[in-house]
Amino acid sequence: MEKIKEKLSALRAEADNAVTRAEDAEAKNKKYEQQILEKDQEITSLQHKVSVLESDLDKSEAKLAEAKTAQEEGEHSKTTNDGLTRKIQLLEEELDAAEKNVKETMEKLRQVDVKAEHFERQVQRIEQERDEWEKKYEEMQGKYKESKAELDDLVQNMEGL
Repeated sequence: MEKIKEKLSALRAEADNAVTRAEDAEAKNKKYEQQILEKDQEITSLQHKVSVLESDLDKSEAKLAEAKTAQEEGEHSKTTNDGLTRKIQLLEEELDAAEKNVKETMEKLRQVDVKAEHFERQVQRIEQERDEWEKKYEEMQGKYKESKAELDDLVQNMEGL
């Protein structure tokens, strides 16, 4: 009788441990899902920055084209020509800076994509672990119910004696 009680308490402790581990796994899963949401928001933000930079780049290219056209049409005055040359240099510098920003942003976006894929794999792995823990929990619940039924039968048989 004491062995059955010991087994029953051991099974209960095991079931409690399984529940605790399942709850821990669910908490971790929620944490990773939150991290994925944050990374998705960061990606959206970076994509917006890229589109703004591309727009700035287009504007800069248009300004550069306009400046070059104005230069080709020719202003006969040296001061006007010098002014246009300075404007072109500034626009080219802006263009270079914008292109550099676009390259950096694209690299960051690629890094974020890699991180997002990594986190997706982690979430999948954690979900698999959670499913395994849930399966173990269900098995332990079944064993617990079987043991309890056996114990109840034993108690009834002993009361009948």
